[in-house]
Amino acid sequence: MPASRPQPDTPRNTFCGRTRREFLWDAGGAFTSVALAGLLGSDGFIGSQAMAADGTTLLPNPLQARPAPLPGRAKTVIFLFMYGGPSQVDTFDYKPKLYGLDGRTIDIRTKGRGGERSQGRVVGPKWNFSPHGECGKMVSDLFPHVGQCVDDIAFVHSMYADSPLHGSAMLMMNSGRILSGSPCLGSWVNYGLGSVNENLPGFVVMLDETGGPISGAKNWSSGYMPASYQGTVLRPEGIPILDLEPPSDLDLRSQRKVLDHLQELNERHRTPRAENSELAARIASYELAYRMQQHAPEAVDLSGESRETLELYGLDRDRTRSFGRKCLMARRLAERGVRFIQIYSGGNHNDANWDAHGDLKTNHEFHAGNTDQPIAGLLKDLKRRGMLDETLVVWGGEFGRQPTAEYAEGTGRDHNSAGFTMWMAGGGIKGGISVGSTDELGNEAVEDRFHVKRLHATILHQLGLDPNALTYFHAGLEQKLVGVEDSEPIHQLIS
Repeated sequence: MPASRPQPDTPRNTFCGRTRREFLWDAGGAFTSVALAGLLGSDGFIGSQAMAADGTTLLPNPLQARPAPLPGRAKTVIFLFMYGGPSQVDTFDYKPKLYGLDGRTIDIRTKGRGGERSQGRVVGPKWNFSPHGECGKMVSDLFPHVGQCVDDIAFVHSMYADSPLHGSAMLMMNSGRILSGSPCLGSWVNYGLGSVNENLPGFVVMLDETGGPISGAKNWSSGYMPASYQGTVLRPEGIPILDLEPPSDLDLRSQRKVLDHLQELNERHRTPRAENSELAARIASYELAYRMQQHAPEAVDLSGESRETLELYGLDRDRTRSFGRKCLMARRLAERGVRFIQIYSGGNHNDANWDAHGDLKTNHEFHAGNTDQPIAGLLKDLKRRGMLDETLVVWGGEFGRQPTAEYAEGTGRDHNSAGFTMWMAGGGIKGGISVGSTDELGNEAVEDRFHVKRLHATILHQLGLDPNALTYFHAGLEQKLVGVEDSEPIHQLIS
């Protein structure tokens, strides 16, 4: 706190009608402000003010692009989220021993939504595996198109998390915590780097056509950070962002006048509440929304894409059209500088997502069939455009599934957070490799076990952010995405 201003009864020693102490106090304040201005300018703060269409300076722009503090290979992240938990032993984690044990009850310790068990009936994989690519990676018949891309993919077979329940596991995968209220991964990325496109959101989410995942917006919330960093839900068809279009009887010029007048009123309200970042973020969002009215429709307009590109993503087939459109839009958003793009496969609960408690074969064939070609199309398209080196693609769910059946009958598997598979491609990640492993039945990670926090640390590292130095002061603590203890990236993945 600054020293209190000298009172009139202070010994005078006057200078121009003021005491010497008063003069030094005023001059000191002025010189301090000059130094502060210099510091803010060198830090990019003064140059990062949000601007109105007429050039008027508005509020500090929290999404102003900032240089990465470390050398980073990736500029954009596309997270392909397979909501519900795909089975690792039926997709990318080949366990030949399971075939011979199919239907047998064995001693095995598992922990799922039904609690701990010491025995279980083995469900053998329902699909064959075969080698793909120069690396010879064994991939299930569920993913023939992704199998063509394995030389660009790094598989992590030893992921583990803290919760086998969808709600808390989703929050952990998205925010690093099993409880709600913390910023999500996309929020941390935009907080650390800002956005290079001032006309589009920095963090975009595209949901499954059947609806959003459990806990809804908590999975793309900015938590205790300003609202500017939260994810924006973008619809792949029709109006891209709800409530974005102005009324039909309001032209852009009239709307500009309304926004300018609103800005004056907002500034009056905000000035005595300068510490309220949520208020500042909401006011700044009006300008972003105004710019998005013109730029968001163009970003999702696929009419300029070639027929060959549309077919590459599967837009010519009913089964793959929906997810393919989202993947193609993700490429277009990445081209336009959007930092973090998350696409969900699977929406409303039960078999509308990968949560195969009943008929595993029907469930996984449906969801893999919807996503396999579009995902491969995305990887191939990024690579041929020279974008894969700067775009980090992440695939996985909130956990995996057990090698044993959940019920006395049927092929459904329970949740498994003790060992599951995720993969990454592009953005400086080595291709054609697999790291870590589960046991011979795929039940638990045993070699080079990697917690979800290590995945988050890897993503931040590839973007040029130090996962242990990226902090946000809240509730008296320097909060971090990776938690209190330091967390290292998965170095085996990094080229």
